[in-house]
Parts: sequence; C-alpha cells; structure tokens
Amino acid sequence: MRERIENAAKQGRPLRVKAGFDPTAPDLHLGHTVLLRKMKHFQDLGHRVIFLIGDATGMIGDPTGRNLTRPPMTREEIDKNAETYKSQVFKILDPEKTEVRFNSEWMEGMQFYDVIRLCGRYTVARLMEREEFSKRFKEGVPISVHEFLYPLVQGYDSVALHADVEMGGTDQKFNLLVGRELQRDYGQPSQIVATVPLLEGLDGVEKMSKSKGNYVGITEPAADMFRKLMNISDELTWRYFELLTDVPMDEIQAMRATWNPIDAKKDLAKRIVTDFHSAEEAERVVASWGSLPEIDTLEHVSVSDGRVNRLLAQGRFAPSVTEADKLIKGNAVAVFAAPTGIEIPVAGPSQKLESGEYIVRVGKRYKHVTV
Repeated sequence: MRERIENAAKQGRPLRVKAGFDPTAPDLHLGHTVLLRKMKHFQDLGHRVIFLIGDATGMIGDPTGRNLTRPPMTREEIDKNAETYKSQVFKILDPEKTEVRFNSEWMEGMQFYDVIRLCGRYTVARLMEREEFSKRFKEGVPISVHEFLYPLVQGYDSVALHADVEMGGTDQKFNLLVGRELQRDYGQPSQIVATVPLLEGLDGVEKMSKSKGNYVGITEPAADMFRKLMNISDELTWRYFELLTDVPMDEIQAMRATWNPIDAKKDLAKRIVTDFHSAEEAERVVASWGSLPEIDTLEHVSVSDGRVNRLLAQGRFAPSVTEADKLIKGNAVAVFAAPTGIEIPVAGPSQKLESGEYIVRVGKRYKHVTV
C-alpha cells in the first residue's frame, strides 16, 4: 500500500479505490457503512472512490434456489434499488470524489467467447481453494458452474476499472485476491486488497442482515434507529463504537474503563443518529428517550394469547398474524412493561409475554394491553 501511494503521488494522481455492492435490496444498513466509512477515509486523504453496483450479476442471482438472499432480479428491480443506493451512499461519501459505476457497462458487451477466454485465465484448482467450495465438494453438496464465475466476474471488474485498491468484508477475501491475479494477467499492477470486519447484527451473533431482521437501516426514522441501538448488549456497544464511529481506539478504551454502559449506548446512538439525520434530530430523540404516554390516556385492549404476533392481531394492531409477523420482522414493534416503562426486547414473532400489563407500540401507535 505504501509503495502504491508513493507511486501514485509521483504520477500526480489519486488512488482508485473500488468496492462493489449487489443491489439485492433497496436499503443499506449499518453493516454496509463499515466499508463506506473506510472509503470516506480514503476520500478525505484525496483519493478517488468507485462505488460499483453489480447490476449485471444481480440479474443472475442464485438459480439453484439455495441462497435465498440472492434471488434473480428483474432489470426494473435492479434499477430501482440502484437509484436508492446512490441517494443513500452520499450520506457518507463525498459525491464530488465518487464514481458510481455499473458492471453492466462491460459485462453486457461481452460475447460468449469473451467469457470463455476469461475462464481460461483461471483454473478450477485455484477456485477450489476457496473454503466454501472445498467444504461443499467434500460434503457432496452441488456447486453450480455460475458460482465459479462470480469470483472471475468480480475480478474482471477490477481489470475494467483499473483499480488500485479493492475493499470488502473479510468474507470477500478470496474474490478480492482473484482480482489481483487477473489484473496481473492483463498486464496491470495488482490491486491492493483491504478488508474490513463484518458487523454483527443487533442480536450480537449473526452478521447484520435485512433478511435476518437484526439490522438498523440508514434511512430508518431517528427514533427507531435510536431505540434499536439502546437495546444492544453492553459488549456489542464497544464493537459498534470501533466500527461505526471515528472515535480513536485509545478513547474507546478509556470510555470502556470508566463509562456507565447506558451512557455509552446513549452516546453511540446519538452519534449514529447525527450521522444519518442531524444533530438537532439526535438531540430531540435523546430528550424524548424513555418517555411513554400516560397509560390512562391509551386505548385499553385485553388479549388471550401472549405470543407477540397473536397479541398484535387480537389487539387490532395488525389485520392478521401474518401481517403482525411482518411488523415484528421489520422492527416496527416495541413492548414495555407497565407501569415501569422498561422495554422488553422482542426476539421474534412467537415470543410469549407473561400475564400482565404492557404498553405496546407499533409505529407511532400506542395501546395499553392486558395479557
């Protein structure tokens, strides 16, 4: 990296820093911003960032049906998601220093023999070095041919863009290294690979994912964003400080040694709301945090089933259990013990509440619920 920076400086040019995103969902979440923040650091140092949208690969999806998070998409869906991505990434990136590119620019013009030639630049043995492929092969789990093509396509993106640096999550290391080899084969300097950690979701276990419902979307209302972050574990708070803020590590360690966990969470949540909304909105949310409507002013309903999805249906928050499930998975539901106001985390649609009094919020609607 040092050598590449020095050579670029001698040539009087910025580094070309690439990162690819598949437009499989319309909204970005905090997990994506770990990479975006690091890209912004490159921009702050005067370099050029390439935000690559994998629209051509997004239309392929996973025809085997095993990967539910990567279904084949229509051109209309991809175009719509791509436009949304562009508006969202500029909440972090500087638009003046960002190229937004689509890999359909070079993929759609390739003939079949071009693809064959690309395949001829890499061996099956090298592809089988990827841990996922070797594991599935040993276990007798089928690997479709198009899955072998994905690393080659991603690597060729770096050739087409003359990337100096490619960034991605640690789970993308193999594909990023393929890009280095293909560039060398095409007579280009091999890109530098820079990976960032995967961000754990709100559950603190699996990586943040919209399909798993453990995410914070960067376009969510400030109050919802703040509420979700106030409910993460104490340990996850410090992980989020490291990956989602620019607070120096020595300051984070000092805070960890002296701060109350609640104060640390509040400070973290306030910083993140400020980043994606405004300082004024963050102050407003902090000031209103923990305040619930007076229970006597709320509509009172009694339900016979304490399972949260059925409670929502019986309490007329949702027209059906199916719709209630969607609300819960979309993190639109909050449950508070009455009269203490202590929030009870909702882990899933079938979570059962004990008999008692609760204040339930769905969106902006509150009700007093007796189970």
